[in-house]
Amino acid sequence: MSTTAAHAATRVDNPFTGAGVYVNPEWSANAAAEPGGSAVSNQPTFVWLDRIAAINGVNGGMGLRAHLDAAVKQAAGKPYVFQVVIYDLPGRDCAALASNGELGPTDLPRYKSEFIDPIAAILADPAYANLRIVTTVELDSLPNLVTNAGGTATSTANCETMKANGNYINGVGYALNKLGAIPNVYNYVDAGHHGWLGWDSNLQPAIDVIKQAATASGSTLSNVQGFVVNTANYGALHEPNFTVGDSVNGTTVRQSKWVDWNNYVDEASYAKAWRTKAIASGFNSNIGMLIDTSRNGWGGANRPTGPGPKTTVDAYVDGGRIDRRFQTGNWCNQSGAGLGERPKAAPEDGIAAYVWVKPPGESDGASSAIANDEGKGFDGMCDPTYTGNARNNNNMSGALPNAPLAGHWFSAQFQELMKNAYPALGTGGTTDTTAPTAPTGLAATSTSSSVALTWTASTDNVGVTGYDVYRGGTLIGSTNSTSFSDTGLTASTAYSYTVKAKDAAGNVSAASAALSVTTSAGGTTDTTAPTAPTNLAATTTSSSASLTWGASTDNVGVTGYNVYRGGTLIGSTTSTSYTDSGLSASTAYSYTVKAKDAAGNLSAAAAVTATTQAGTGTGSAGCTATYKVSSDWGAGFNADVTVTAGNTAIKSWKVTWTYAGNQQVTNLWNGTVSQSGQSVTVNNAGYNGAVAANGTTSFGFGGSYSGSNAVPTLTCTATS
Repeated sequence: MSTTAAHAATRVDNPFTGAGVYVNPEWSANAAAEPGGSAVSNQPTFVWLDRIAAINGVNGGMGLRAHLDAAVKQAAGKPYVFQVVIYDLPGRDCAALASNGELGPTDLPRYKSEFIDPIAAILADPAYANLRIVTTVELDSLPNLVTNAGGTATSTANCETMKANGNYINGVGYALNKLGAIPNVYNYVDAGHHGWLGWDSNLQPAIDVIKQAATASGSTLSNVQGFVVNTANYGALHEPNFTVGDSVNGTTVRQSKWVDWNNYVDEASYAKAWRTKAIASGFNSNIGMLIDTSRNGWGGANRPTGPGPKTTVDAYVDGGRIDRRFQTGNWCNQSGAGLGERPKAAPEDGIAAYVWVKPPGESDGASSAIANDEGKGFDGMCDPTYTGNARNNNNMSGALPNAPLAGHWFSAQFQELMKNAYPALGTGGTTDTTAPTAPTGLAATSTSSSVALTWTASTDNVGVTGYDVYRGGTLIGSTNSTSFSDTGLTASTAYSYTVKAKDAAGNVSAASAALSVTTSAGGTTDTTAPTAPTNLAATTTSSSASLTWGASTDNVGVTGYNVYRGGTLIGSTTSTSYTDSGLSASTAYSYTVKAKDAAGNLSAAAAVTATTQAGTGTGSAGCTATYKVSSDWGAGFNADVTVTAGNTAIKSWKVTWTYAGNQQVTNLWNGTVSQSGQSVTVNNAGYNGAVAANGTTSFGFGGSYSGSNAVPTLTCTATS
């Protein structure tokens, strides 16, 4: 193609917002040729580059440049996304034989020169500069270094080799560096799925390994736009009938055979937790998550309609779970699976898009050995008679019979996916076509550079899943709460806003009544400080001081409080309490607290002196607990609690608190939870009750709320 683009596409945080997405004509033709396939043949799917020959096209098929040319035609000058899988690492997919690939463990030079370099050269062609090119970089590779190497119970010789030679790390780093240098390329790195990496022992180490790769071979973290989960897998998007925090007869869902102590039961909760932890680990705060929903619908006649019986925890989970695999480790051509949510931009907070990375109807692997020149081996997990291995707890594979090689069209699978689609295909009274009501009561407050919008919630026949916010007809963001802040505006300027509601089926409401808001003039900065906190008081243990105070007031609004020990800032909080831990026994500490507002004005200080209690001595037990909100998206939040033992080792602990608002704990890990109204009790799990003297352990949880989300005061008790 010789045409030169008139100008490069403007870089955006979420490439899917406000853009069309490329429909692969080859996949579309295969889907349309199936009975009933025209119902989904217009859906966008990723193009897979899984061997060197695929760059130019194999067996007369389209190569990368042909696909890009077709995408330019489909775009017709409008914002448009082109999606491509980059998948040919040396020693690829070291724990699964169906997709080992063509390059040997030491073929890193070939990977760079024959695979990544030609791809980068094509993507950088000015003819494609108007496209937003989304890459999924090297599926399954880096997580394998965490779970299937290093002497784990599921280690394989191939993965040990790749961990030792560093070619996964350096190969991914090279790909990110080369592709990230192209202004209109957005790299999303594979992050496995909840049934693989959802345990504490896996999730953070996997993020750390990806961070290592993202800073290898000249790359930087800025080359990572986000992460993709559930690629070519079957994990449910949402499990509606139970949460990880549920209990049956005192036994938690985490202890069920299906969940197996995992912290997450579905892909949405896992993806959001991954994003939070990745940002905390140094990745850019604007990263987004992609979820592959191509085959995780689990609909059809066998889809549970409610929770299972509360006779045992296994009956409760197995009777209510919509993911009907034998085990979450099963990944090949799963029987009973269905098409999931159709591709959709910004469907949930933190989620850039639902996407179809794995084109439905393309096989995961052959159900028996088939000779080929595509670098694809036979994996027993694709054999329906296979009885499993350590990676799926020796369960049956659940695979469909008579499957062709990976990537080849598998008509029986496609038909099964359509039959079990959720949301269901067609009309027939099963597809939701009713849009939510338009939001009402749109109102705003403003400063010289921002507008804070609020509105009254819409209603829907099934349920509202979120709202899209428009400024002057342009989509500027989405939220699942009834508020939104638009920042970076110009002083003394009028802006017009509308809001639309949306539901899970993709129906969008009419726009709210337009609201015109004029920002205030520049130079009228708030210079009035809040009043000083009142009634500052302290209670102590031998190792902590818990401070409380009366709320300050401000002409605009108090945004939080700074807490100082001996004149040194030790923390900030939005509530009127703070606990300082790790102190010495029988010691006096001086504290001051200052209120602050959005303009950065600080109040006068309130002061108090607190003396910690004497050490408890041998044989007694005690503990303290601190509570930190790690992320908050307006209607929900994640929090972490650290439990610290006193001067004596403890055998068990219990943390209690009472919320001031309507917060509800929805899922909790590393403990067992019960909640009655505003009162919450968390007991240790079986594996983290014992804590050494002055040692720490922790638990975390997700919660929901409306209104305020003040940090509560915690009480910790322990036994020795």
